Amino acid sequence: MSLHDDAVLVLKGYEGQEELRQAYLEHLEAHPDGMWKACGAGHLTASALVIDPDRGRVLLTLHRKLRMWLQMGGHCEPQDLSLEAAALREATEESGIGGLTLLPGGPVRLDRHPIPAPCHWHLDVQYAAVAPADAVQAISDESLDLRWFPYAEVADVADESVVRLLEATRSRL
Repeated sequence: MSLHDDAVLVLKGYEGQEELRQAYLEHLEAHPDGMWKACGAGHLTASALVIDPDRGRVLLTLHRKLRMWLQMGGHCEPQDLSLEAAALREATEESGIGGLTLLPGGPVRLDRHPIPAPCHWHLDVQYAAVAPADAVQAISDESLDLRWFPYAEVADVADESVVRLLEATRSRL
């Protein structure tokens, strides 16, 4: 199964955010290359909010280009077999933490946001990843900083999309 086909199946099975879910499906139908950065009309991305539920905290990255505190995530790569695999790969690469596990039940949220040309839109499929108890993070080249934040402090440092992702993740725990 191709990554494109996996994305269609994941989105068809996703419950919630009906209008946005349908927009993602229409995008993939109209753009066979809609999974890839080269698609000028926008493309799907995969991200994961790294959480430590035992300590009530999340790991955020200070994105090098955007200079914003965000969840881990990014573009799908040809070697990714699924959106879940892409989200887990991105979370592992950007956090430096091995042994992350995605929360069951598929994506937690969808978030579409504009980005600078030539890409125009990221259609982000958002997951949540639980960090192992002994997790030690390591900053990647894509980050200016990497830091754990208590749930209550996320709204002070991150934008509404991250706050909504945290709320949706906590409702799954």
